[in-house]
Amino acid sequence: MLERWTRAVLRWRILVIACWVAVVIVGALSAARLPQLLSTSLAVPGSSSQQANTILERHFGENIEGSFTVVLRTASPSERTLHTFEHELALAAPSVPTAHVSTAQTGLGVGILYGTIVTSLDLQQAASYTGTLRRALKGSGLGSAHVTGAPALQHDVTPILAGDLRKGELIAILTALVLLALVLGLSVAVLIPLVVAACTTTATLAIVYLLAHEFLMVLYIPNVVELIGLGLAVDYSLLIVHRFREELADGECQVNDAVAATMTSAGRTVVFSGVAVAIGLSALLIIPVPFLRSLGVAGFLVPVVSIIAALTLQPALLSLLGRPGMRSLHLPWLGTKSDVEHGLWARLGRFVMRRRLAVVVGSAAVLVAAAAPIAWLQLTPASETAIPESIGSARGLALLRGGVGPGVITPIDVVLDAGAPGRALTPAVSAATLRLAHELLDDPEVFVVAIGDRVPYVNASGQYGRLIVVGRDDLGAEATQHLVSEIRDRLLPAANFPAGVRLYVGGAPAQGVDFLALVYGTFPWVIGIILAIAYAILLRAFRSLLLPLMAVLLDVLSVAAAYGLLVVVFRFGVGADVLGLYRVSQIEGWVPVFLFAVLFGLSMDYEVFFVTRMREARDSGLENAAAVTYGLAHTGRVVSAAAVIMVGALCGLVIGRVAGLQELGVGLALGVLVDATVVRGLLMPGLMAMLGRWNWWLPASVARVARVKASPLADGEESGLLAMLP
Repeated sequence: MLERWTRAVLRWRILVIACWVAVVIVGALSAARLPQLLSTSLAVPGSSSQQANTILERHFGENIEGSFTVVLRTASPSERTLHTFEHELALAAPSVPTAHVSTAQTGLGVGILYGTIVTSLDLQQAASYTGTLRRALKGSGLGSAHVTGAPALQHDVTPILAGDLRKGELIAILTALVLLALVLGLSVAVLIPLVVAACTTTATLAIVYLLAHEFLMVLYIPNVVELIGLGLAVDYSLLIVHRFREELADGECQVNDAVAATMTSAGRTVVFSGVAVAIGLSALLIIPVPFLRSLGVAGFLVPVVSIIAALTLQPALLSLLGRPGMRSLHLPWLGTKSDVEHGLWARLGRFVMRRRLAVVVGSAAVLVAAAAPIAWLQLTPASETAIPESIGSARGLALLRGGVGPGVITPIDVVLDAGAPGRALTPAVSAATLRLAHELLDDPEVFVVAIGDRVPYVNASGQYGRLIVVGRDDLGAEATQHLVSEIRDRLLPAANFPAGVRLYVGGAPAQGVDFLALVYGTFPWVIGIILAIAYAILLRAFRSLLLPLMAVLLDVLSVAAAYGLLVVVFRFGVGADVLGLYRVSQIEGWVPVFLFAVLFGLSMDYEVFFVTRMREARDSGLENAAAVTYGLAHTGRVVSAAAVIMVGALCGLVIGRVAGLQELGVGLALGVLVDATVVRGLLMPGLMAMLGRWNWWLPASVARVARVKASPLADGEESGLLAMLP
């Protein structure tokens, strides 16, 4: 099937290339317009926090994600200066649609005045008015004030992400060029993977641009798509180019025949690898949180578009360049094909075959040691401390933190629906509200509680009421998460509100708690689905019962090691200062989930690259040890280059100035390095050496279900294994 498809592509190769040129143009235009459609919202549909926030938006005109906090440094804060400050805020507020000053959230601090301008706009809409508000404040006499809050932070971080992406792309491209030249030599062929990668990333961003008009898409998506997409597409293209050159080594082979043969072997491998990565990321769609779903969609599109480019653009380019494009000036230290059987990976394979038990025990011990720090892994929904200090919103946040406390900018809202107009002001409801306020003030984590009997504490109809609770810590701190749970589980029931009054806990801290609870309540299902589907796909790819099982277990070990190393770097600080990374006690909650999906897929890539070549050798008649060594010798150099290229691309995330992307980049980069060296270079071949011929066992009954060719053992072996099974 792949051969027929490839020959059809070759007949229309000029048209195929022209279509991809058009895709690149459309994708580049889409990428330029995409950031204005993106958001960092952590909204959790259907949760208690979302219900509270909906009431605040509809009946109080306040969207918690669309509110700005204005901070003014002053030498002598007083009630008089605060009154003037509020007046000037009120003059500037109308510059933003639906905006007004919240008298409940203005006050004095140590050397500062602060006030909140609330809107009913969502985060993305409010962020677009940040510049307008700053200009209006300057016109009203508050030109030296700092504007912070979620919209201002998103507005200020967007250009930071764009600058980080440009630097990251430069590092990734230079790394890829060097590695491609080392593997392929100095030739036109080194440009093919970069061309394919450019087409893949721009096409993916064009699709994301269309989706962003209808669905929430995360602000980090361009960085994730372009850097991970570049690494993945280059890896796939490199594998195909490398195999194509091997096919051309037969001087009698015609170029188009070599392309067709390449696509039926390496092309098939790329399809299986891409599908494994796509499935890992598509499993994120079962998590009912828009933030992670959007990352899952974008991540899913990267391998899918990479497969499409590999099956269309790649053979067209190979055919167009032909033999002249593959000729290269090999550098003297690179070696040639003639010494592959005696190269580093071949020697490593023979060493592992001889010392299989020691290699398995030693490499497994390394992975367990790397994974052990998982015990210290703590999560936060978002970080307000690990942001670039140079941006205006970060300076305002620092002033608030020092002058009042970090909880001021993200208060907890306890919202009540009394069930009927006017009932929120009845004596019974008012008394319960007062009891709750007193209980809250007794909690050492609470800084201040604001209540009242008029707007902004009770809406105009008198049906809805609220208490504003300001904590002492950041929104994602463990103490703040505990406070939200304490309010929900103990303090609200103890307040003894009358029957019929419904209570909700909202605000950014409650939203963060609901985000983590729903994400990690669903995460085990994500893991189970990914493992099950990956096993089924690899069973077809490897034609084996045991190798897919070994693959998924090794991938879990790789991910566990990445989690542990993430803690070592960011919490324990090992290497953080050298790399210019943040020191944080908590990892952002979306990172481990997305890291699992991506790293699991990348690990599958390297597994497929190795084992499919071993399977070919086995099918050609080699015994197990020779087949494993052959696969390592002929694929190890390409896989190691692909891994380093991927790490180079991920360094574009590591050097960035946003904590979540740093954490993702470090986790993925270390995970890829561990997987491509310890796992694929040592543990996997060691286990395969111990399993022997059982590696390749696929009984006829299972093969019929999987619709692949059976791989039986010799007479008597299969029954012997079955007799040993319980």
